[in-house]
Amino acid sequence: MADLRALFRSAKPVIGMIHVGALPGTPGATLVLGKLTAAAVREARIYREAGVDGIMLENMHDTPYLRGGVGPEIVAAMTVLAAAVKAESALPCGLQILAAANREAVAVAHAAGLGFVRAEGFAFAHVADEGIIQSCAAELLRYRRAIGADAVQIWADVKKKHSSHAITADVGIGDTAHAVEFMRGDAVIVTGAVTGDAPKPEDVREVRGATALPVLLGSGVNAGNIAAFKPHADGFIVGSEFKVGGHWAGRVDPRRIERFLRAHAAA
Repeated sequence: MADLRALFRSAKPVIGMIHVGALPGTPGATLVLGKLTAAAVREARIYREAGVDGIMLENMHDTPYLRGGVGPEIVAAMTVLAAAVKAESALPCGLQILAAANREAVAVAHAAGLGFVRAEGFAFAHVADEGIIQSCAAELLRYRRAIGADAVQIWADVKKKHSSHAITADVGIGDTAHAVEFMRGDAVIVTGAVTGDAPKPEDVREVRGATALPVLLGSGVNAGNIAAFKPHADGFIVGSEFKVGGHWAGRVDPRRIERFLRAHAAA
């Protein structure tokens, strides 16, 4: 079991999201990799200057997502982007590659010197719009060991957003978090139902009581609710709240970051 203190100097770190533009080869792609990299570096600079504790990259514009794996062109692009963001920010960085391309994410993180990945379907299965996402813990941890990437932490979503959990309706979110710990994950992530929605407070409390792993909140945390959530969580992954208009696809807004960090410090 890893420790967030191995990555972050601050308690209860705030991690800002960079939703990189649609990558070459995906249906929404319009920009070459150099321009996508320049845009990601600009956002990394804003985050660094604003004072966040870390950065996470995600290929959220690559809709519709492939399931459980992506091609070498996505791995190559994300490695270039991740390395550039890491160099510009000099902060702890991580990434997620949608949808559930967890092996690829570990490979990119290892190559680019990142500290963590966000994994879908680590323990138990769920149904996403891409189809059934099955548990990957056994294969993923063996792959991490095989490539010498044990320093890359794996943060696992539990009862992941944008998904149906009917097939595990008899397994509570606390039991799911406990399974992540049993299966040697490094942290768990709790979210609301969709991007921008806050977790249910009772879900956060249940997970907090079910695992000794760090508990991060992965959606919907904002300046208005951080005081209520901070006592029950170990870190915060923030995207929509830091963007113009409070929408994940907007530009990073330094004023919104400043407002959130003030509320976080005061909570």
